Amino acid sequence: MGIREEHRVRMLQEIQRATLELVEEQGLEATTVGEIARRVGISERTVFRYYASKEHALMPGQQGLIDALTSVESTHVTADGILDDLLAVSRGLFAYEVEQRDFRRISRLMVQQPEMLRVVTQQERRLVEALSATLVRRGPLRALQALLVAEVVTATWRIAWQSFATEELAGVESDPLALFDETVRELGRLFPTGQTPGSAVAE
Repeated sequence: MGIREEHRVRMLQEIQRATLELVEEQGLEATTVGEIARRVGISERTVFRYYASKEHALMPGQQGLIDALTSVESTHVTADGILDDLLAVSRGLFAYEVEQRDFRRISRLMVQQPEMLRVVTQQERRLVEALSATLVRRGPLRALQALLVAEVVTATWRIAWQSFATEELAGVESDPLALFDETVRELGRLFPTGQTPGSAVAE
């Protein structure tokens, strides 16, 4: 890693750390980009050079999730096969987030601060839109199938994360990755292979 890249990584980390500290201290709404810049000792313009918004600085891993999932090239031609591939990649990313990011601190904020849900929802919409568009472009899924697959992947990530956040706040010792696996297993129990939601009604 060159000096320029080392500086970039260090700056990304410092801005993210300062944002998280400020949001913990005073809440997301009260935190401004100006305050983040002052805490790091840089200008607001520099903050925007690295992050598009304070929300992006708070949860930078979400863009990585979008990039990783939209780059998955499944060899399957069915919706359930493509979904399995995407969930497998999501699991790896989830494990990485747990190890590399301030996962527990952000998880607690999700439960404690209602405005955090707005941020998460906005980022989820971006993920669903980007992933479903990519799936349609690559084929063989139709638009509705691609949208459903993207929604299921996104919901699985959210449910696992929120389950962990709730247990963390309640003081329950839990394994985030185990919760992700449990979420996927429950999804499989709800919709076994070959069975689609509402099939009984349709018949």
